[in-house]
Amino acid sequence: MADVLPEGAPESRGTRSPGGASTHLPEQVRRDLVHRLRRNKRAFRQDDVQVVERPLLRRAVGASALGNCMEWFDFGVYSYLAATIGKVFFPGASPAAQLISSFATFAAAFVVRPLGGLVFGPLGDRLGRQKVLATTMIMMAVGTFAIGLIPGYATIGVAAPILLLVARMVQGFSTGGEYGGATTFVAEYSPDRRRGYLSSWLDFGTFVGYALGSALVTGLNLALTDDQMLDWGWRIPFLIAGPLGVIGLYMRLKLEESPAFQQQLDAHEQSVAQASAGSEFRTIVTRHGKALLICTGLVLLYNVTNYMVTGFLPTYLTQTLHRSSGFADTLVLVGMVWIVLLITFIGRLSDRVGRRPVYGVAAAAMIILAVPAFLLIRSGATWPPVLGVLVLSTLLAGFAAPSAATLPALFPTAVRYAAMGIGFNFAVAAFGGTTPLVTEALVEVTGNDMVPAYYLMAAGAIGLLTVRFLPESAQVPLNGSPPMVGSDTERRELIATSGRLYRASRDASSARR
Repeated sequence: MADVLPEGAPESRGTRSPGGASTHLPEQVRRDLVHRLRRNKRAFRQDDVQVVERPLLRRAVGASALGNCMEWFDFGVYSYLAATIGKVFFPGASPAAQLISSFATFAAAFVVRPLGGLVFGPLGDRLGRQKVLATTMIMMAVGTFAIGLIPGYATIGVAAPILLLVARMVQGFSTGGEYGGATTFVAEYSPDRRRGYLSSWLDFGTFVGYALGSALVTGLNLALTDDQMLDWGWRIPFLIAGPLGVIGLYMRLKLEESPAFQQQLDAHEQSVAQASAGSEFRTIVTRHGKALLICTGLVLLYNVTNYMVTGFLPTYLTQTLHRSSGFADTLVLVGMVWIVLLITFIGRLSDRVGRRPVYGVAAAAMIILAVPAFLLIRSGATWPPVLGVLVLSTLLAGFAAPSAATLPALFPTAVRYAAMGIGFNFAVAAFGGTTPLVTEALVEVTGNDMVPAYYLMAAGAIGLLTVRFLPESAQVPLNGSPPMVGSDTERRELIATSGRLYRASRDASSARR
């Protein structure tokens, strides 16, 4: 039996709410709804539809976004201070070697991210999302705070870069459970119609954190001399992570588990989850291999662009193009503020037009606009580089906004956290976190300062190919989750709609017989 209603069926073009107003039902929503009704062999009842309480939803989104904000506060600080950190921890090397060593330490955190995903992901599926997210918050704050306390090479010698590497790896390990868990948590809390908009607040937190970090470093560079920055000024942003971590931990400890996770903890689902815990990685790879590949392609697209703009561009402007650090810092900060202004609007747009069109248009635009954007950035004037950064930032917002809603929808509830931990972190480690290091090395080897643009074009081509295989998930319930709505009125409308769709489907089947 087909999963959609036959052409001409009464509900094929829309539905009417209980109040009589016509409500368009998107095709993918109608398809999913009819499939669920035929599988259940009845229309929805009240217990079949989950209403999300607004206070719980606000706390879930806010606490998750704060974690992302804190993570990217650190990454923004580290990216902007890469040259300074190179001088503090690798003083005997040439400027180019200092920079590459600093970026190598930056990339080291991404090497252990997959390990963090392999550890925290299954724990999140078995013990709960909230407990694991509280743990990752503690580890992240400790790792970041520790960097601000490490003596420089001049004080303790080779132990300094070793301790820096250890602190970065603690950060990377905790981050392996952070983004996948936060996206899973918010996606499972969000009403289906607004998942793109609400999930986009996670990456809103990401870029607010980066903007705050970069703004702080910019302020310090303007207020302090070079010697003061090298001596003690660079430590201030890292030490601020301690109080931020306490606030974030408090907020996360106040959270309740997501409705989808609570629902799966009946006796049958719990026994299945426990039985497969030891072989969860193999289960995910064998049963959800296609979804993992799609996840990898989208994460590559997003994070190559992300780390090119946030991690590499500040140093590219100062070290390769020889612009002032104040100009470089301000330019990238403008881009981050622009993303913050755009991202929730694009998230809302993805709810209306779908995730695939948003990704597809942005990926195609990346292929076309990467070279022009870098030609503008290379200009010796003031305003063309601003325009170039705004172009890249707009494309980055197009990839970031739908990601937190799209990626969790690829996997069922029972393995969602673990699958996200694997797919997201392996892709970020392989392609995202290495972007500043690889791009800087390629520019050094080739002497061609347009290499970053070609790198982005390749990412855009891979992303465009991935979108071709991406299933549309806008407004559709998550795999393994009940339909989620934001109010009792929406629940009544959905139950009434399901009744009409079920009767129409049943009547059409009887007519064919």
